Amino acid sequence: MPPRILAVDDAPENLEILRIRLEASGYAVVTAVDGEDGLARAREDGFDLILLDIMMPKLNGIDVLRALKQDPNLQFVPVILLTARAETRDIVAGLDAGGDDYLTKPYEHAALMARVRSMLRIKSLTDTVRAQAERLEAQAAELARGNAELAARVAEQVDEIARIGRLRRFLSPQIADLVAAEGTGSALLESHRREISVVFADLRGFTAFTDTAAPEDALQVLREYHAAMGAVIARFEGTLEHFAGDGIMVYFNDPLPCPDHPQRALRMALAMREAVGSLSDAWERRGHQIGFGIGIAVGYATLGQFGFEGRLEYGALGSVTNLASRLCDEAAAGQIVVSQRAQHLTEAWAEVRSLGPLGLKGFHRPVTAYELVAWREPAP
Repeated sequence: MPPRILAVDDAPENLEILRIRLEASGYAVVTAVDGEDGLARAREDGFDLILLDIMMPKLNGIDVLRALKQDPNLQFVPVILLTARAETRDIVAGLDAGGDDYLTKPYEHAALMARVRSMLRIKSLTDTVRAQAERLEAQAAELARGNAELAARVAEQVDEIARIGRLRRFLSPQIADLVAAEGTGSALLESHRREISVVFADLRGFTAFTDTAAPEDALQVLREYHAAMGAVIARFEGTLEHFAGDGIMVYFNDPLPCPDHPQRALRMALAMREAVGSLSDAWERRGHQIGFGIGIAVGYATLGQFGFEGRLEYGALGSVTNLASRLCDEAAAGQIVVSQRAQHLTEAWAEVRSLGPLGLKGFHRPVTAYELVAWREPAP
């Protein structure tokens, strides 16, 4: 599309000369017969250049020029002033009002076309710069929106991390992560049946110790014990169901699958015994005679959320938990007692000693049990 030029002059012969010369050079020309007509046409349609006579009736060229430069849509359109007199006063007034160049009538064709081409080049450069500025402004706005969205996401993630951190102080990490990610309506937290490995552990002689020890001493022992057990449970990624005084229940293979759950349960029990062994030495030096026993069983249980609206807990229900608890009751200080199924599933790794059938409370028939002695990795 050729550049569009608006020529404004109250002398028809001058307008005709401008139109013929400009159209002959390939420009699209629109004419206006006075200042008011020129200003109206400039506002109606977009032009690349305006040729504006200064001396006109109704509205002179200087006033038209001021109006053009005050219009945000027209202020960057270059204007060549046309004057019949080469008076410095007219030229200065026009340039002060915002004119970009001037021509004195009668104007030479070569001078006219040179100034037109110069102004059109300036207009083209101005349009390019404005377009780039608009693109940069749009990009800056988009970047600002992106930064705001990123900041919001980071804030949400920080809040989520803090929330998970708070949940992890009261729930097993596996449960806390599921609650934080999907809420209590997560399918993994719904009631289901699954084989799990259950580990029960508690201290031997702790009740007698609390009867005679100062409350501060008993609390210190519990803190040390819980801290040591918590670190071991986290290392083996067990699901901690509860701390009940010195009693601890941990299970594996829920809520997230754990294919090697029997092996992991026995290895964790050995690590627990080692950790409490280190504590026992310090307790004994302080005059506390406290031992540690563990029971392990493998079997099916019903797992899910238990409780009522406003207070829910996630746990396991079934004979396997009772069996692990009763085996723990049978364990002497420093002993790990495992069920027959737990021994069978880990016989390639676990060195055990038979304890024979045990009569356990709540079980009608004797239960075959074993003492875990050591763990060995199979040869490659």
